[in-house]
Amino acid sequence: IRPVIIGFLVLGTSGVFATWLVQSLWQFYASWGVLVGFGAGGTSIVLSATVANTWFQERRGLVTGILGGAASAGQLVFVLLLALIVDAWGWRSAIGLMAIIAGAVVLPSTVIFLRSRPRDVGLAAYGVLPGEKALASDERLVPMKEAIRTGDFWLIALSFGVCGFTTIGLIGTHFIPHATEHGFSEKQAAGMLSVIGGFNVVGTIASGWLTDRYSPRKLLALYYFLRGCSLLVLPALSGSGIPLMSMFAVVFGLDYIATVPPTVMLTANRFGRRSVGTIYGWITFSHMVGGAIAAALAGVIHDAAGDYGPAMYAGGILALFAAAFAFQIGTRRPKSPGLRPATSY
Repeated sequence: IRPVIIGFLVLGTSGVFATWLVQSLWQFYASWGVLVGFGAGGTSIVLSATVANTWFQERRGLVTGILGGAASAGQLVFVLLLALIVDAWGWRSAIGLMAIIAGAVVLPSTVIFLRSRPRDVGLAAYGVLPGEKALASDERLVPMKEAIRTGDFWLIALSFGVCGFTTIGLIGTHFIPHATEHGFSEKQAAGMLSVIGGFNVVGTIASGWLTDRYSPRKLLALYYFLRGCSLLVLPALSGSGIPLMSMFAVVFGLDYIATVPPTVMLTANRFGRRSVGTIYGWITFSHMVGGAIAAALAGVIHDAAGDYGPAMYAGGILALFAAAFAFQIGTRRPKSPGLRPATSY
C-alpha cells in the first residue's frame, strides 16, 4: 500500500505544480486531466477500502466511513476557500496553494508515517485475538474473470456507476453553475457545496457505523432511494432561496458518499476481503465512468434545454433504479463453490 500511495501522490502533486504553470488549454488537459486525474484516482476510495480490510478485522465499516469522510472534509475546507482565493487573486493563486499543501504537507507526511501492513509496526490487525490469524475466516482470493460472471458484481458495479453519475459527475460538476443560473452568487453556491461536503463527513461516518450493525444491502438501497428523491425535487427548490437550497445540501450531503461503506462491505462479503483491492477497484472504475458520463451529458442536456432540470430528473430516476439493483445484491445463491455467499447481506 505504501509505495502505491506515495507513487500516486508524487504523480498528482506533479500535476498540480504543472497546472500552476500552464499557458494553453492542451497543457491544462495534460496536467490536470491526466496527471492529477491519475494521482487522485490512485489515492481514492479503492485504497481506503484496502487499508480498512488490511488493518482491521472488526469495525471495517466504520473505518471505511471515516476514510471516506476525509475526502468530504477536504471538500468542506477547500471548496469555499479556493473560491474566495479565485475571486481575490485569480485561479493560479488557488492552484498554487494546492501545490504547496500537496508538496510540503501531504506527501512528506505520507512518506514519514504511512506503513503498508500492521506487521510492519509489530501489530496485528485490529480485532484479531491473540494467536488468531487475521482473515482466517475468509481466505478467498477471487480473480476478476470469475467475479464478472456473477450477477452480484454487475449489480454492485451498476449501482456504484449511478453513484458516480449523481455525485461527482452531476452535483460535483454542475451544482455551482445550476445554482448561479437561479440567482445565487458563486460564493453562495460554493458555500452550499461545502455544506454538502460537511454533512457528507457526518453521513459517511454514520453509514460506516450502521454498516457494521445492519444489512449493507438494505442500507445501500435506502441511500439510493433517498438520493433519487432529493434530486427529483431539486429543480423545484432551485429558485426558492437559500433556506430550501441549504436544506437540499444537508440531505444530499448526508447521502453523498454514504454508499461507500456498504458497497465495500458487500464486495468483501461476496468475494472475500483479499479480493477487495482488485474487484472493488473495477467497481470504482464504474463509479468514475458514471461520473464522467454525467459531467459531459449534463452539459449537453443544459445546452439543448437551456436548464439543468432535465439532467437532475435523469439523475433522480437513475438513483431509484440503483436502489432496486442494490436491493437484489446477494439474494441469489452463487453457483460457483469458490464464490460462496457471505453470512449476511
